[in-house]
Amino acid sequence: MTTAVEPASYRRVLTTPGFRTLWGGALLARIGQQMTVVVLVLFVLARFGSASLAGAAVFFAIAPGLLVSPIAGALLDRGRRIRLITLDYAVAAVCMAAVGLLDRAGVLTSVLLLLIVGASSFTTPLSNSGTRSLFPMVLPRDLWDRANALDSGGYVVAMIIGPAIAGATVALFGGAAGLLATAAIFALAALVVSRVPEPAVVQGGTRGLLGNAVDGFRYVVRSPSLRGLAICLCIANVGYGIFVVALPLVVLERFSGGAGEVGALWAVSGAGGMVGAFLAGRLDSSGRERHFIAIGLVASAAGLLLVQVAPAIGVVAAGLVVFGASQGPIDVGLFSLRQRRTDPAWLGRAFAVSMSLNFSGQPIGSALGGPLSGRSISAALLLAVAANLLAAAVPELLIPDRQGEEELRLAARLTV
Repeated sequence: MTTAVEPASYRRVLTTPGFRTLWGGALLARIGQQMTVVVLVLFVLARFGSASLAGAAVFFAIAPGLLVSPIAGALLDRGRRIRLITLDYAVAAVCMAAVGLLDRAGVLTSVLLLLIVGASSFTTPLSNSGTRSLFPMVLPRDLWDRANALDSGGYVVAMIIGPAIAGATVALFGGAAGLLATAAIFALAALVVSRVPEPAVVQGGTRGLLGNAVDGFRYVVRSPSLRGLAICLCIANVGYGIFVVALPLVVLERFSGGAGEVGALWAVSGAGGMVGAFLAGRLDSSGRERHFIAIGLVASAAGLLLVQVAPAIGVVAAGLVVFGASQGPIDVGLFSLRQRRTDPAWLGRAFAVSMSLNFSGQPIGSALGGPLSGRSISAALLLAVAANLLAAAVPELLIPDRQGEEELRLAARLTV
């Protein structure tokens, strides 16, 4: 007599031992990450009055971590993922608190700001990649889509709560208070995740740390699926990086709004994202991941275009609802494809490199978006739209519709 297998459901995901605590800690950290971006831009615009410096601050908050991501991946594949994730959250808390306290003391300079923000970035791949790489290890395969939807939904909840808290805190108490509040959220995330037991993992890599890091980079570059994802998401994130800097200027300059309105608009985007994430998670993405990503990117471009042509703040909000909802199919398609086409022994290294290559467009976009938005907000937003449309064409052109034999043998070829 065979035992009936319970159908895939969100309840099964959330009742899997350890998952709920891991997801809850990651959710807190993502709220902190969303607060960081909003608070940094608003803080720099108020404190230094420079859109270019605001873009540079976002760049330094992301770029250094991307450079060391192969090493982070090699560390993750050696085990102790929970400790490494906790370490990153603790570092983020200390750095955000340092910026706020130095500003309160009147000794913060633009150079010191960029140095501290850049230092906080170095450990970021440990949590971003570490959390995602644990999902396939603690959950059965039939729950991956649901878990990925919850993961995307976590980002959505963070987009609702984080910017709202950030905007309200900055509006009421100033930028330094916003930074200290962000630090408190990261500290709480570290406390929660530290309670998760270390799961049994497939340890990969027999060479030294640098050798394993190089192997992780080679694995991603030689995998047609992961390479295609990197190109697609890098282009799309150029657009997102531009938009992060441009949106506050749309609110402040076009509609004479304030920090509170900026936070509220990001929260509206998160509300749309929640619907998109959970609807996408209820669909079986297997074999259709590329279509999920492409459709989401076209919808994302439409939302950004609506923001650009908006005659009133209400239309901007509608554009952000569309933009937020588009992230659901993008995330579910991206996460599921990467999980299904990565060898289990390479999850840490491959995820760290893949995610960093995907995100590499955001600091580039923010660095471009600062000076470009300072000259022309319209030009900046239209460039963001173009980036999303270009990215939408990539999945069908560069990502194979199924995992080929050569890709399946890739891990064995790179194992030393």
